[in-house]
Amino acid sequence: MARLPRPEVLALTVFDFFSGQELARPQVTPAEAEVIASELFGIAGTAREMGSNQDRNFLIEDDGSRYLLKVDNSAFSEQELLAQDAALAHLAERGVRVPVPVAGGDGRTRQRWERDGDALSVRVLSYLDGAPLAGMREFGPEIVAALGALSGSVARELADFSSDGLDRKLQWDLRSADRVIERLIGSVTDADQRDLVAEAAGDASQRLGLVRDRLRVQAIHGDITDDNVLGEQRDGTLLPTGVIDFGDLAHGWLVAELAVTISSILNHVDGDPRAALVAVSAFDRMVQLTDDELAALWPLVVLRGAVLVVSGEHQVALEEGNDYAAERTDHEWQLFRASLDLGFDEAERFIRSLLGRPVCRLLAGDVEILDFSVASPQLNDGRWLDPEVEWKIARDVLARASVAAAPYGQYRLTRSTPNSSSEASTLALAWDLFTSAGAEVLVPYDAEVLTVTADSVRLTAEGSELRLSGFTPSVAVGDQLAVGDALGTVHQQRDGVGRLRVRQVADGQSKAPAFVAPSEAGDWMPVVTDPAPSIGLEPVPNPFDADTELERRSRIFASAQERYYLKPPQIERGWKEFLVGADGRVYLDMVNNVAAIGHSHPRQVAAVAGQLALLNTNSRFLYRALADLSERLVALAPDPSLDTVMLVNSGTEAVDLALRLAQVHTGRRPVVALREAYHGWSMGADAVTTSAYDNPTALANRPDWVEVADVPNPYRGTHRGADSAERYLDDLRSQLDNLAEDGRDPAAFICESVLGNAGGILLPDGYLAGAYEEVRRHGGLCIADEVQVGYGRLGHHLWGVQQQGAVPDIITVAKAMGNGYPLGAVITRKEIAESLSREGNFFSSAGGSPVSCAAGLAVLDVIRDEGLQANAADVGDYLLVRLQKLADRHPVIGAIHGMGLYLGIELVRDRETLEPATVETEAVCERLLELGVIMQATSERQNVLKVKPPLCLSRASADFFVDALDQVLSGG
Repeated sequence: MARLPRPEVLALTVFDFFSGQELARPQVTPAEAEVIASELFGIAGTAREMGSNQDRNFLIEDDGSRYLLKVDNSAFSEQELLAQDAALAHLAERGVRVPVPVAGGDGRTRQRWERDGDALSVRVLSYLDGAPLAGMREFGPEIVAALGALSGSVARELADFSSDGLDRKLQWDLRSADRVIERLIGSVTDADQRDLVAEAAGDASQRLGLVRDRLRVQAIHGDITDDNVLGEQRDGTLLPTGVIDFGDLAHGWLVAELAVTISSILNHVDGDPRAALVAVSAFDRMVQLTDDELAALWPLVVLRGAVLVVSGEHQVALEEGNDYAAERTDHEWQLFRASLDLGFDEAERFIRSLLGRPVCRLLAGDVEILDFSVASPQLNDGRWLDPEVEWKIARDVLARASVAAAPYGQYRLTRSTPNSSSEASTLALAWDLFTSAGAEVLVPYDAEVLTVTADSVRLTAEGSELRLSGFTPSVAVGDQLAVGDALGTVHQQRDGVGRLRVRQVADGQSKAPAFVAPSEAGDWMPVVTDPAPSIGLEPVPNPFDADTELERRSRIFASAQERYYLKPPQIERGWKEFLVGADGRVYLDMVNNVAAIGHSHPRQVAAVAGQLALLNTNSRFLYRALADLSERLVALAPDPSLDTVMLVNSGTEAVDLALRLAQVHTGRRPVVALREAYHGWSMGADAVTTSAYDNPTALANRPDWVEVADVPNPYRGTHRGADSAERYLDDLRSQLDNLAEDGRDPAAFICESVLGNAGGILLPDGYLAGAYEEVRRHGGLCIADEVQVGYGRLGHHLWGVQQQGAVPDIITVAKAMGNGYPLGAVITRKEIAESLSREGNFFSSAGGSPVSCAAGLAVLDVIRDEGLQANAADVGDYLLVRLQKLADRHPVIGAIHGMGLYLGIELVRDRETLEPATVETEAVCERLLELGVIMQATSERQNVLKVKPPLCLSRASADFFVDALDQVLSGG
C-alpha cells in the first residue's frame, strides 16, 4: 500500500505515561505562523502547515527561501528544546545533513510569542530539501543499506553529545516499552489482537531481559524512520541523505536507534523481514554493535511494533470517527505483524551471519566458526595429519573469540586417514564448541533433564533431545530448567581449553554418533539433526556435492573431454601422494605423474605465490628467473651438446615446437612416429599421435607427412623378447630406405623414451640408439618425448634416453617440470634452435613467465634436496618386487612393465594368447577406488594399470597399493 504522508504515529497528544497527562498540540493557524515569522525572525512569507505528531510545523516561503517554523508543544521543557537545537548544530558540524536553527532578531534561536496571555515557544529551522522516503512503496537493498548507514552515522556522531534535557520520559523510549504497552493495551478492542500483542511483547521483553542491563545508553534521535528521512534522486533512485524532526531526541539505548529504523523499513520490503536486516551491516560499519546489542535488536523491533499499535489504537479511541487515524493504525498493524514473521532465534542468527559474528546460547560470548573441511586453508601443508590440529586451531581462535565452533554437517579433513581401505568417519553429526575450561554452560531453551553423568547431560523439549558432553553438570535428573539457567562448567581437556559436544536426536534413539562415514549419512542425518537453531547458531551448509559438480561438468564440457570413473569422487585437495575427496576420503594417487614432487608441495606453493606478488609477465622481458631455469635444464641435459632451451606451457606445445624445429632445420616435412604413441592434442602433436584408443581411426587418417613405424613392444609386439631390438631395427631400416627411394627422407623421428601410452613398456635394449643411428644416416633429427618419463621418474636415470644409452637431438619435457603448473620445454642444440629464425620469431605467452620459472625451479630444488630420484629407484624397485610376487599368485597379471615409478601392470585373460583383460581392468580400477586407490588403465587395449605416482611415494603407500590390488584380484 502507498504510505501516508504523515509521521510514523498519528498522535494528536503527547502521552506522558508516568504522570498520566495528555497534552494537546499548540493551536496555531497559518496566518498566525506568518505573523510569528515576520515579527520574531524577520521572515516575511506565506505559511503552510506541515504534519507533526506533537508540535505545529509550518513551511514559510519567502521570496524563494524556505524555512520551517516550529511551535513547540508546551510539554517540552526549555532544556529539552535547547538540547534539540544543540544536537542539530552538533550534527551539522560533523557533516550530517540536518536542519540548522535560525537566529531571531535578538540573536537567539529560541523565541517566545505571546497570545491571549499564553507564551508559546517558537523557533525557525533551515528547510531541508528532499522527499520523505515514506512515499516510496518498496526499498531495495541499496536504500535499506543507506538508511542503516544514516541511522548509524547519527548514532556515531551523537555518542559524545551531551546536554541538559536529554533525560526525558517519552512514550517512544523502548526502555519503557513494556510499561507503555501495559498502560495502553486496553485500547486494543479485538481480543485476539490484544492477546497477540501481549504474547509477542512478553516474549520480546523476556529475551531483552537477558541483556538489557548491558546495553549502551547515549543520546539518540529516536525516530529515524521513513517519515523523518529525506532522500535525493541519484541515478533514478531516491537515496536517503538527510534527517529531520528531533522531537524524540533523548537518552536511550544505542541499539534502539537501529531498531526503530528497521521497524520502519518492514512495510517496504514486500513481506521479507530479512531484507530489512541489510540495514544492520551498514549501521555496524558506523558503530560496531556489541554481542548483547545484537541479541537485543529483534526483540526491540517487535516491541517497537507493539508500542506503535497500542498507541495507535489508543489514539483512535480518543478520536472516534477519525478515519485517517484508523487507516494509519492499520498500517502499523501490518508493520507489527511483519516483525513477527521472523523468530527471535532466526533473526539473531541471520544478523550474526550478516556480520560474521555468530553467538551460541550455550556459552556466553562471541563465536568464531571453525573450518575443518577439506578446503580449509588452515589445514594446508599437511597440517590435517596432526592429531592435535583441531585443538591447536581452536586455541588460536580463542585468543580473539570466546567460543570456537566446529559445525554439524561438515566433513572434517582432520579425521581423514591416509592408506585406509575403508572410509573414515569424517561427517560431523555434532557441534564441537571449544572454549575456556571453567566456562559456564547455559540452558538454551526451557527443558527437562533426562539423564546426568559425570560429563554429560540429556535435555528434552519439544519432541527432540539435546545431548551435551564435555562438561561437569550441576543439575539433577528431573530438573525443569528455563532458558539461561546454569547447566554446569566446561572441564579442561587441553591446557586450559575444553570442548563441549552438542548433538540433537529424535526421542527414543539410543544411538547418536558424533561422526559417521560419508556413506552412512543418509541413515543418520534424519535421526541426528543439526542443533544449530536450538543453540542460537546458524547452520553451516556443506558447499560440496559431487552429483551437482558432475551435472555442471556434463552440461558445460564437451563429451570428448575425458574424465576418470563412472561415478567420480569430487577431489578438492592433494598432499604428497594423496588426493582427498570433498567428503574427507583419502585416496592414494598412483597415476598422477604430473605431480612429480607431490601434491601441494609447500616450497612450490611459496615460490609461485612469492613470484606472483612480485611480477608475472612474458619472456619478451628480461628477468633473472628465465635464465636461472634454463641454465639448470642445460646442466641436467643428458648430453653437453644439448645446450639451448625454449620454454613453453605444455607437453603438447613442446612436441609441436620440436616438430617445427626439425622440419625448419632440415628443410624437410616427413616425420616418422611409432604406432600406439600419444604426443598431444595440437594439430602437429596430434598428427604424430597414433593411439587407436584416443582416435580409433588414427592410422587411417594421418596426414601425408607422417610415416608410422612399428612399435617395438617386446611383450606383445610383432617381435617379442628382450633380444627383439635388432629385428625391429631391421624393419625400421627398410622403412627408412624405402622413404629415401621415394624422395621422402625424414625430417625427424619422434619416440617416447619409454612406451608410456602402450603401458610403460621399456624399449628393447639397444633399440633407441640404433633407431637414432638409422635416422641420422638419412639426415633426420631424433626427438625424444620425455614428457612423461623425464625428471627422474625412472629412478635409476634422470632421463629415459639414458636407460637406452642414446643421445637425442631434441628433448621435449613437461608434466613433472611444473608439478601441475603449466610449464614445458624443448632442449636442443643451438644450431637447431637458431634455424627457427628463418620463419620468424618464437614466443609462448605463458612459457617461461616469471611464475612458471619459479614453479620449475622449485620442482628442481625439491627433487634434488629431497632425493626424489633416489626415492623413485628405491620404492620403485621395492614395488616391482612386490608386484612380481603378486603376479606369481594371480595369472591375470601377464607382465610387469617399466622401471622406477613408471610401471605398467598388464592384465590378460590368457598368458599364452595374451588376450587383453579389458573389462576386468576397468572393474579393477573401480574396485580400487572403493578401497582408496586412484588407478586408471592405459594402452590401446585399456588392459594395463598405469603406475605413475608422485616421486615421493613411500614404501608404506606402495604396500597399501599392492595389498589393495591383491584384495581385488582375490575377489575382495
